[in-house]
Amino acid sequence: MKLEVTNSPFNQEQVELLNRVLPLLTEAQRIWLSGYLTALQGSAAAVTPVPAPLAALPANEAVVSKEVTVLFGSQTGNSQGLAKKLSKKLEERSFQVSLSSMADFKPNSLKKVQNLLIVVSTHGEGEPPDNAIAFYEFLYSKRAPQLEGTQFSVLALGDTSYEFFCQTGKDFDKRLEELGARRLTPRVDCDVDFEEPAAEWMNRVLESLSGASAAPAVASAAGAAVVSGTETEYSRSNPFHAEVLENLNLNGRGSERETRHVELSLEGSNLQYEPGDSLGIYPENHPRLVDELIEAMGWKAEEPVAINKNGEERPLREALLRNYEITVLTKPLLEQAAKLTSNQELKKLLEAGREQELRAYLNGRDLLDLVQDYSLKGVPAGEFVSILRKMPARLYSIASSPKAYPGEVHLTVRAVRYEAHGRNRYGVCSVQLAERVQPGDTLPVYIQHNPNFKLPENPDTPIIMIGPGTGVAPFRAFLGEREEIGAEGKTWLFYGDQHFSTDFLYQIEWQRWLKEGVLTRMDVAFSRDTDKKVYVQHRMLEKSRDLYQWLQEGACVYVCGDEKKMAHDVHAALITILEKEGGLGPEEAAEYLTRMQQQKRYQRDVY
Repeated sequence: MKLEVTNSPFNQEQVELLNRVLPLLTEAQRIWLSGYLTALQGSAAAVTPVPAPLAALPANEAVVSKEVTVLFGSQTGNSQGLAKKLSKKLEERSFQVSLSSMADFKPNSLKKVQNLLIVVSTHGEGEPPDNAIAFYEFLYSKRAPQLEGTQFSVLALGDTSYEFFCQTGKDFDKRLEELGARRLTPRVDCDVDFEEPAAEWMNRVLESLSGASAAPAVASAAGAAVVSGTETEYSRSNPFHAEVLENLNLNGRGSERETRHVELSLEGSNLQYEPGDSLGIYPENHPRLVDELIEAMGWKAEEPVAINKNGEERPLREALLRNYEITVLTKPLLEQAAKLTSNQELKKLLEAGREQELRAYLNGRDLLDLVQDYSLKGVPAGEFVSILRKMPARLYSIASSPKAYPGEVHLTVRAVRYEAHGRNRYGVCSVQLAERVQPGDTLPVYIQHNPNFKLPENPDTPIIMIGPGTGVAPFRAFLGEREEIGAEGKTWLFYGDQHFSTDFLYQIEWQRWLKEGVLTRMDVAFSRDTDKKVYVQHRMLEKSRDLYQWLQEGACVYVCGDEKKMAHDVHAALITILEKEGGLGPEEAAEYLTRMQQQKRYQRDVY
C-alpha cells in the first residue's frame, strides 16, 4: 500500500520520505521498526495505546508458517553441524522443523515446502558436496517445480582461496529465485572462519520467521543465544591442547617423501571420535617467514595488535605466528590491501578483464611476495593485520580406532615442500609437525565429526577401501575398529605410493591384518617401481570381475585422498567396471554410483 496524505496521518513531506525509505527496508528491518515503535508507544505515559484495527495491516502480510525444512549439503560435517544448531534454535521458538541431508530429501515434496533453509558447502572447484549432488541436479533439471509459495534463505560455506568461492550456495540461491521462490533473508557467504557470519545469518532467519509479533527485546535475546552459546566441552572454537606422544617418519631412507606418524593424547579432554572423523589442528606459521615479513614492512615485533573483534591484543610477532594466515593470497585480501596503498599496479591487477593474470599471481605466492612485489612497506601493522584472515585449522583424517587406542588419536601427515617463484614453500602445519614438534609439546586440536564417511552399521558388510599415500589413514582406523569388534565382513584395500622399499606406509600392520584375516585382500601400486606408472585405478581395472562381484554382494566403497586427480580417476574406473562387468551403459553406470551414494555405499573423504 502506497502512502498518501489522504490515507494516512502524515503531511506531504513525511509521506514522500516514508515512501522513499519503506520499500528499501528488509523484512527483518520492518519487524524491528514495528517493535521499536510499539515500545516507544508503550513507554509514553501520557499516551494511551490504541490497538490498530486489523484492516490497518498491509494486505500482503501473510501468516508465517510454523513448519520449516532445513536441508544441508556437507562434505566434512561443518554444514551439517550448523544445520543441527539452526534446527535446535527453531525448535526452541516452537517451529516444527524437518532436518535432512539433501541426499535423503525427497525432491518431489519440495513444492509443499513453505519455509526452506539451506546450509551448503562448496567442494573442489565450485562443485556440490557428494550428498548434495542429486538434489542440485534435480533443481537444475526440467523436473524442478515452480516454487511461488516458498520462501528461502541460503547459508553458503567456502574458502576464499578457491576461485569459485561458495559457488554451490550461490547456485542454489540463484536457482531457487528462478523457480519463483522468495528470499526470506539474503544469502550469506562464509569463509573458513564461519562462526560469526553463520550466527548472524541464523539470527536474521529467526527474526524473519518469528514475524512482527516478536518484540525486539525478545528477538535480540534469542539472537544473542545463537551467537554466544557457551561451549561446555572442547571444540573448534575452544581447542584442547593435546600432548604429542610420538612423532615418527614413516618413509625409509632415500625416499623423496617425508610422512609423519603423529600420536596425540586426548586424556582429560572428554573428546570422542569414530573412525572416519578428522582432527583439526591450529598450526603456527614458520618463524622465519614471520620475521622476514616484519622486516620487509618495517614493523616492530613487540607492537601490540588486535587479534579479534573484541579488541584483545597480542604482540605483532605472536599474532602473526598463531592468529593470522600469511601463506595464502586471495582476491578479497588483495582488494583490501589495495585500499591501504596508493600503488597503482596493484589496483590495475584487480581491474576487470585481468582475471587470468590475477589467478596466476595468486597461485603459489604468500603475503611476503605481496608486500615486496607491490611496495607495501609503511602500512601500519594494526591496519594491515585487520584485513588478514584468521588462521584456519588444518583437517587430517584420523588414522586410529578409539577402541584400539583409548585416549589417543593418531595422524598420518605428509610434509609438503616445494619451490615456486624463486623461493622455497611449504605446508604450514605439515612442516611444523615435521620440523618443530617434539614428544612432550602440545597442539591445539578439536574433533571434526564426519557423518559422511562411516563404516557400515552391519559389521558383516564387505568394504572396499581405496587410499593411496596418506589417503590410507582412515583405513588404518577402519581395520583397527573391525578387529576390535570382531567384524566378520570381508575387507579389500587398494593402496599406492611411489616406491615399495621406502614408501609402503604401515606395511607391517597390513601384513599382520592379512595374516589374521582382518584384511581379506590387498592390492598395491607403486608408481615409480616400473617403467610405466601404475596407480590404484589400474589395479582396480585389473581386478574388475572380482570388484564387480563384491559390489553385487553389497560392498561399501570408500575413497580417501587427492580430489583433483585420484578421486576422479577412481570414479572413472568404477564406471568402466560397471560397464564392462555389468553390461551397463554410461548413464546407467553413473546412476548406479549415484544410488550407491544415496544408500551410503559409496563414500569419499577427498581434499
